Amino acid sequence: MRVIKMLTRGVVFGLLIFVAVQSQVRGPSTAALYEGARLIVGDGTAPVESGAFIVQDGRIRGIGKGGALTVPAGATRVDLAGKTVMPAWINVHVHIGYEGYTTWGAENYTPANVLDHLQREAFYGVGATQSVGSSPTDQAVQFQRDQQAGRFPAASRFFFMPGMAPPNGGPDAVLLKATSVLHAVHEVSTGDEARRAVRSMADRHLRSVKIWVDDRRGTYPKMTPEVYNAIIDEAHTHKMIVHAHATTLADQKAVVRAGADVLVHMVQGEKLDDEYLALLREKKPYWATVIGLGDRSEVCDNDPFVDQAVPDRVVAAIRATSEARPLAPSCGPRPANAAVREEMLANNFPKMIAAGVRLVLGTDAGIHAGHTFGSADHHELARWVQLGLTPAQAIVAATRTPAELLDIKDMGTLAAGKSADFVVLNANPLENIRNTRQIDRVYLRGIMLDRRALLARWKKASTSQ
Repeated sequence: MRVIKMLTRGVVFGLLIFVAVQSQVRGPSTAALYEGARLIVGDGTAPVESGAFIVQDGRIRGIGKGGALTVPAGATRVDLAGKTVMPAWINVHVHIGYEGYTTWGAENYTPANVLDHLQREAFYGVGATQSVGSSPTDQAVQFQRDQQAGRFPAASRFFFMPGMAPPNGGPDAVLLKATSVLHAVHEVSTGDEARRAVRSMADRHLRSVKIWVDDRRGTYPKMTPEVYNAIIDEAHTHKMIVHAHATTLADQKAVVRAGADVLVHMVQGEKLDDEYLALLREKKPYWATVIGLGDRSEVCDNDPFVDQAVPDRVVAAIRATSEARPLAPSCGPRPANAAVREEMLANNFPKMIAAGVRLVLGTDAGIHAGHTFGSADHHELARWVQLGLTPAQAIVAATRTPAELLDIKDMGTLAAGKSADFVVLNANPLENIRNTRQIDRVYLRGIMLDRRALLARWKKASTSQ
């Protein structure tokens, strides 16, 4: 009954915030010329210095060197001299809806909270966000429809996929409690059950599915080869994409060999072998590293960029936690296995990249408050560069490549015809990847996001909790 009441409140919320109009979806009809900035297109090419681009009806109508564009009569001019502009980011792997910062669980899953999480992503420059395996299908489909119809305030575009696991298996212990209440994960035990479940998803025109192939160190039932092979085969029959959670070398080999399209997580307990690297060179899967989930929370670093969107009492609680906690927010000493983990990351990450995997941004945000929506994305890019990627490569993996994976044809790069989803920075991230944190403005479909109003709302809510 509690869940029914919660979902009913969510529907009411959806009706109450029908405040947006179609101009919010399309952007203003009056043309605007943005000029003088360094333009990072997002495809890995050299930036356009002193560039310019025209935005109208929420789309980029022209882009190039300053002075080379034909500017429509009456266009508004926006001076971005000294700034850097890049495409809004795309996060392919989060868990939307359950995080409440001072609470966590299924009771938080409402349209209001989903919207809040998407606005947090947008605040930090993320223009599209995909919830993977944990969003209840009916509610997620309805949210997508409402967002596409312009019924919500500006936020990151919402994407989702259902998940599949054995009964009592799949998500980690925290997420499992919440998803079980909402029956968000499809539980399957046989190949036939798996195929039927995939066909039901295809009938609803769902494009992707997540599988968990992980026994959580012997504490969970593990998806069998019969089941995941059936899922992958049936999904591909319906032109669906399969994301596979696998954390050991043997399991990653198995799912890649079976044809999984997207790998989630890194192998952190052992070094990759030549057999696996050869398999990666052959298959070239997409790969969401989600490194930051296992890192020490940046809340511990007293960085206003991270702290600003987190309630003060939550920040204080994380900083006051003195014991070491793997995969949980704390500012205690590093876990005993931290040095080994770093050694494995330093070995395995560049080898995966050299083997030709297609890196995409994913954070696993939404599991705990110390690894939060939006700021976690910036942490992930910084870790990639620390492990050997160039800033330009990291930016492509956060923009163009995830747009390709999600088949978002109007996002991912700055180009004529694309949606005007872009971030204005006060410093150049090609010189230092941490300059992605120097956000001046965020635009979604040609409209500047009111970041100040969002921050004021979050701080007000923080003081009232």
